[in-house]
Amino acid sequence: MIEQHKQISSGRVLQVCSFESRRAEEMAGLIRKQGGEAVIAPSMQEVNRDDHSEVFAFADDLLKGRIDVVIFLTGVGATALLEIAETQHSRDDLLAAIDRCITVVRGPKPTAVLNQWKVHVDHRAPEPNTWKELLATLDAAEIDLSGKHVAVQEYGELSNELHAGLVERGATVKSLPVYRWTLPDDVGPLESAIRKTCEGAFDVLLFTSAQQVRHVLQVAERLGLQDEWRAATETCVIGSIGPTCSEAIREVGLTVDFEPTHPKMGVLVREVLAEALSLLSAKRK
Repeated sequence: MIEQHKQISSGRVLQVCSFESRRAEEMAGLIRKQGGEAVIAPSMQEVNRDDHSEVFAFADDLLKGRIDVVIFLTGVGATALLEIAETQHSRDDLLAAIDRCITVVRGPKPTAVLNQWKVHVDHRAPEPNTWKELLATLDAAEIDLSGKHVAVQEYGELSNELHAGLVERGATVKSLPVYRWTLPDDVGPLESAIRKTCEGAFDVLLFTSAQQVRHVLQVAERLGLQDEWRAATETCVIGSIGPTCSEAIREVGLTVDFEPTHPKMGVLVREVLAEALSLLSAKRK
């Protein structure tokens, strides 16, 4: 396939721009392994919140037996949640209290954290690990949420659809935001990537989270290039890691050209680069 890329593109390999931040080096390696030329433009960073009142209130309720269900959405967030709570309470007491609750996880990363804590996992949402799978998992387990107190460890922004679904099922929801997403301290690479997109430098644009999409548009607007950038994406293949990210892309009026069979970075890169040439041919007619 790599040789085919080179032949069809007159000796030029696919130019791929990714907006990944935390796993930027890994993403670059994956793109190169598949024969692409990688440009990584970090678009976000995790920043701890200054106000931890919700977490402290949760910890108090947890230790008093007032929490029935805890939903962990990310491994990073689960770890941060415990670190914050244990500034005021015993780690062992907190873990024992969590272990007495019904525990629900969104995917493999929070599962790994709970395993490390030696806390049981009652229910794990299957791929693609969105709020829809979480609610479906609870429904399939026939968990009666009526009158139950459910704590949701958030990631970056509130999970409004998940909250609505839980409330609809009779639960009282306690939101636990432990960090928020901001632009990276150095937005130079992102600004450069936006300009290069407008110049037609890229064949493929890869998004691995919903927030990346919003931040790219935010910076493009600040540069006075949002309309130009949007127009330029029409001749690029836009790859999205999964349904939540794809929904965010479509919400801002962009087209999702490719979504992988599994919501994993490696699968996304491998599959989108395998299909990119045919997708580009259709978009650039």
